Amino acid sequence: MLEAGIVGLPSAGKTMLFNVLTSAGVGPDFGKEHVGMAPIADDRLPQVAAVVSAAKTTPAAVRVIDVPGTGPQLLGNLRRVDALVAVVDGFSPLSQPEEDLERLELELLVADRDHVERRLERVSKQAKSGDPKLREEVAHLERLLAHLDAGHSVGDWEEALPPELEPLTTKPVVTVVNGPGGIDLKLESELSELPEEEAAAFREGESALEEVVRRLFEVLGLVSFFTAGEKEARGWTLRRGQTALHAAGSIHSDIARGFIRCEVVRWNDLVETGSYAEAARRGLQRLEGKTYEVQDGDVLTVRFNV
Repeated sequence: MLEAGIVGLPSAGKTMLFNVLTSAGVGPDFGKEHVGMAPIADDRLPQVAAVVSAAKTTPAAVRVIDVPGTGPQLLGNLRRVDALVAVVDGFSPLSQPEEDLERLELELLVADRDHVERRLERVSKQAKSGDPKLREEVAHLERLLAHLDAGHSVGDWEEALPPELEPLTTKPVVTVVNGPGGIDLKLESELSELPEEEAAAFREGESALEEVVRRLFEVLGLVSFFTAGEKEARGWTLRRGQTALHAAGSIHSDIARGFIRCEVVRWNDLVETGSYAEAARRGLQRLEGKTYEVQDGDVLTVRFNV
């Protein structure tokens, strides 16, 4: 599942954005981490659901994490997210979004340095056992720490990074300026309490949720695919270039483990023909193996055996 972490300086509007994205309605309870789900609206999904008479429709979603500060330990909770959403103040009379973004980038750099130093301390103790791999990692981490102390970032480190590091400064970032020049989160917060049709009438373009999701799709290179049957029609996300086996794994690990083949039909072909059977009769549904590269808008039926 796609995960995004919200970061920002104090009073930038992080929790307000979290509420706009997730409709969680949490208050300014300082010191508490918030986790919620932001649905990804897709006009194609209800059309697919109607064809198969699905009893339930479930859109794809982004798992959103809002941490209560910018210290290394708090930011460390975001090391496994796919991307960061950086919120900067654009509404205060003396706001300077570009400077705030630079300060935030520095906080991320400090958090990465702290993480490297802590890992170096831990691995150094373990390396006393004489394990050559651990001793090699110690030497690697010492070089990386010297690189960071020289004013560089993890992003311009030329050697391969230990997979356990998961640095923050190499993650894709979507910047949200909170204010009239960006996304007016105060207005969006008010509109989120209205029925969708009424809220849309007050907007000139996308909602905050739509804009943030669109930009996440762009920076991460994502596509959407669907599964659809009588019980449920559901949307999913996948990295562009990933395969049917990856898609099966995102649905359930057992499905990937027992993957046999995948039946694929384009969403619009399924809607136009009115059924899987008719799509197959017209040659619009095909069988693909585990290496098939999933395309945006594919409807997949994975056959598996465990």
